[in-house]
Amino acid sequence: MQPAVPDPPPMNGKLRLTPALSDAPIGVPTRKNGAMSQPSTQGQVQHAQPSVGSIAAHRPHTLAAAVSDLDPDIDADLDAYDEDGQVGHDGAELPQGRFLDRERSWLAFNERVLELAEDPNTPLLERANFLAIFASNLDEFFMVRVAGLKRRIATGVATRSASGLQPREVLELIWNRSRELMARHAACYQEDVAPGLADEGIHLVRWNELTEKEQSRLFTLFRQQIFPVLTPLAVDPAHPFPYISGLSLNLAVVVRNPVSGHTHFARVKVPPLLSRFLEASPQRYVPIEDVIAAPAHLAELFPGMEIQEHHMFRLTRNEDLEVEEDDAENLLQALEKELMRRRFGPPVRLEVEESIDRNVLDLLVRELKISEAEVYPLPGPLDLTGLFGIAALDRPELKYPKFIAGTHRDLAEVESASAPDIFAALRERDVLLHHPYDSFSTSVQAFLEQAAADPDVLAIKQTLYRTSGDSPIVDALIDAAESGKQVLVLVEIKARFDEQANIKWARKLEEAGCHVVYGLVGLKTHCKLSLVVRQEGESLVRYSHVGTGNYHPKTARLYEDLGLLTAKQEVGADLSDLFNRLSGYSRRETYRRLLVAPKSLRDGLISRINKEIQHHRAGRPAYVRIKVNSMVDEAVVDSLYRASQAGVPVDVWVRGICAVRPGVAGLSETIRVRSVLGRFLEHSRVFAFGNGGEPEVWIGSADMMHRNLDRRIEALVRVTDPAHRAALNRLLETGMSDTTASWHLGADGNWTRHALDPEGQPLRNVQEMLIDARRRRRGTATP
Repeated sequence: MQPAVPDPPPMNGKLRLTPALSDAPIGVPTRKNGAMSQPSTQGQVQHAQPSVGSIAAHRPHTLAAAVSDLDPDIDADLDAYDEDGQVGHDGAELPQGRFLDRERSWLAFNERVLELAEDPNTPLLERANFLAIFASNLDEFFMVRVAGLKRRIATGVATRSASGLQPREVLELIWNRSRELMARHAACYQEDVAPGLADEGIHLVRWNELTEKEQSRLFTLFRQQIFPVLTPLAVDPAHPFPYISGLSLNLAVVVRNPVSGHTHFARVKVPPLLSRFLEASPQRYVPIEDVIAAPAHLAELFPGMEIQEHHMFRLTRNEDLEVEEDDAENLLQALEKELMRRRFGPPVRLEVEESIDRNVLDLLVRELKISEAEVYPLPGPLDLTGLFGIAALDRPELKYPKFIAGTHRDLAEVESASAPDIFAALRERDVLLHHPYDSFSTSVQAFLEQAAADPDVLAIKQTLYRTSGDSPIVDALIDAAESGKQVLVLVEIKARFDEQANIKWARKLEEAGCHVVYGLVGLKTHCKLSLVVRQEGESLVRYSHVGTGNYHPKTARLYEDLGLLTAKQEVGADLSDLFNRLSGYSRRETYRRLLVAPKSLRDGLISRINKEIQHHRAGRPAYVRIKVNSMVDEAVVDSLYRASQAGVPVDVWVRGICAVRPGVAGLSETIRVRSVLGRFLEHSRVFAFGNGGEPEVWIGSADMMHRNLDRRIEALVRVTDPAHRAALNRLLETGMSDTTASWHLGADGNWTRHALDPEGQPLRNVQEMLIDARRRRRGTATP
């Protein structure tokens, strides 16, 4: 149970949070009416996207290339907000210290991922998967957030955060907390997961635990497949210290020349394209670095030298991109050049084996120009992102029960092998999709494939933020262009860690005859939109899809997302207007059924939150229910505080970062914050309002962060079908229910897991409930 939070005392007639609840006093620059006042672009970090909450499908250094995005969005939000002078619903100034610290909140998110790995009720290979997710998330956090913070401190542009912490305080908080979490992470692997896997016949062993036969087999493998690609690099007056690439595993080797008696340092890079764990014999796996570091194998690398010691280390670098679009004549070429520069970003973390020799460590610290505070000694093996490969082993009894999504019932009343006629279904009704419970391939993918093959379709317009390596979406767009249809594709080539892949797709689409554009200067295009224009008799009919997730068939099986398929002409007209804005010159800022960032989305949501105050005062039904990945934007958070002060019930279901302090007397007593993590990534964004008894519900791509609301093209669509609105409200109610397993956020910023009822029985899992509901429709529900 969370400790009771004392009522904060009044000060000078104003409510202020007690020091125990405040991260630090606040004093930051100003945001006026939700818009930025002359934001500095210097040192700004532009974007990243967690299977719980952002894994990294897009990260080439992991084996989870299909599972990206367990981390909550970790872009740098550098915009400042005037905390002082913001007033509550009664005109009184809102208290200082009312925002939780963003970096602390992100680390708390990754701790929730770790808790799933530590949970003995989680299937064993899923626990290994969550360990890999935790490690991958933390890699990206250091590459982007920590790197950005260090850069801003170095350039003198860093200011006090919205939580009131100074930049150096935030950095020290990150170092200390991440050190604790990494120690827990290593202990979970060493003491729990690895022994548990061994009990199930999956042995993760070190070199000295191998049998003589296994070592002999691996020696042959080393000579034939590993040795030829290794390059030992000496360090001496004739050989400068080598460049150490980010996230690579390396051996620091100390050798002695028996003739001269001199000792020398050398570095051997572990080849990143080889398997992280090698199978020594059936179901027995050894880290590849152990194979390279075996005494006989190092002797092959340094013949005639005496091997005195060796140690593993791993460096994390700043991997963020900075492209000045205003100065780039060709954004594609500018980004390609910047991708080359990414490899040489400054270091932000050094992981070493805890047994490393002090002299070797001093050499690494000195040559890499890294501080002692950024050194993380850990038990081996380092880099547990390699557990993605172990988690992929074919042992279904050690994983979540398999679930295969079916076709949405509104698209095909009876399951069959034939593809549904999407256009005919949409002429009858709107279709609200909920992935992965509803199949992506027989809905959104089928929608675009049918459009590409239909001779009556004249045009397709599509946004692409991330997609898969063998994307049927891209194939459908190419087929459409080659058949003579007009195809416009907006490719966001600045999608972090997918830049190279998206450049590839952009060029492939251009070669096929698609019109490819890259959006608006200074803004990322993050909205998820598809528009099909079809000739039907004498009329042109527009069919639309607005979603919360990427057009990525693989992650659509792992991410929880929503999408609206509709033939409603007001939505089609809105999408036409928005695509015209993205591809040409348009200053349209208002739409029929869309809220679009950066112009109308924040203000549109805040105005609706404010209306709930009016409804509540008038005695009409009023509530605010929000489901997002991140809740950081101070203007939105302050509007929720004002609604709570007026008595409006406010529920926030957030996957990752949250700046809201719920349950503070006089400020947020009616606010509840919950987080759900599990087998699927909770990725959808939903905004629901009581609206005096006529519920209003929106879905779309935007999280409540500065970058989404100020520096991205985001879109929310209003859901008008009463049955769909009711279904979405039921989803929100289920996620927030005290009988549903979740984490609860306290006013002190601590999250408490609620997984058992008072009798010690497991609480309902919302994802398993939704899986079972789909199975019941098909008559395959679990008993």
